[in-house]
Amino acid sequence: AYRTRHFVKPGITGLAQSEGFRGEISTPEQLQERVRRDLQYIEQWSIWLDVLITVRTLWQVFFPPRSAY
Repeated sequence: AYRTRHFVKPGITGLAQSEGFRGEISTPEQLQERVRRDLQYIEQWSIWLDVLITVRTLWQVFFPPRSAY
């Protein structure tokens, strides 16, 4: 299933990043969650999901979470 991620063009942000799974990966669980969210995006894609990701990303630009470096 990991290879499925290569069928989607990379972008500025994604579902995993907008939900806080970004930056350095220090545990296998973090990688699993990031991949799970990427596959969820592929399976459930809609224009509204893209709008939701964009809104979450803009929110984090103006109100950065503590996990941002």
